[in-house]
Amino acid sequence: MNIFQKLVEKSWANPGVVGEINDRSLGMGPAAKTCLGFFIAVLTSMFFLFIMGYRFRMEEADWVAIADPGLLWLNTILLILSSVFMQRAKAAAARSSIVEVRNNLTIGGLLGIIFLVCQYMAWRELQAAGLYAVTDPAAAFFYLLTALHGVHLLGGLFVWSRVTAKAWQQVEVARIKLSIELCTTYWHYLLLVWFVFFTLLLST
Repeated sequence: MNIFQKLVEKSWANPGVVGEINDRSLGMGPAAKTCLGFFIAVLTSMFFLFIMGYRFRMEEADWVAIADPGLLWLNTILLILSSVFMQRAKAAAARSSIVEVRNNLTIGGLLGIIFLVCQYMAWRELQAAGLYAVTDPAAAFFYLLTALHGVHLLGGLFVWSRVTAKAWQQVEVARIKLSIELCTTYWHYLLLVWFVFFTLLLST
């Protein structure tokens, strides 16, 4: 079928085709993936600069290592599980299983929200120990790196909320399949970034 036939056919008569046309026939899938890839590349450059700043700041005489909150381990587990459920949602979308998509998307996102809550609790733990961003360089970088990661996860949760809402509104899986795939890719990326930050904070 050529492009002219696609333009004149009655796509509204077959809702399932709409998602396929939007995602593949008109090139929106590759374009969206390219945009996400570019965005991730920009984020990686930014995160790298902050990490280098962290390493250079450690060389100063006033740097004193802090005891990282134990909640970091729980946060890591939460984010791993969140990423696992997002991957399960992607696999369910490939099978067009809307029930599994809904369940896995919902659990994956909720785990991400719990991660942010626990992150806030970790900050409170540092503050209770008298470690503030304005008084301790190591604590300042802890707040900075974890907040930076948290803000980007919050952005991912905004997208997740829109995709999940559509999944619960009886939308055809084909129409949100690409969104689920992009959201999952971003989730995995943030998990990788967290591993880097987590290792860096624990090792210093």
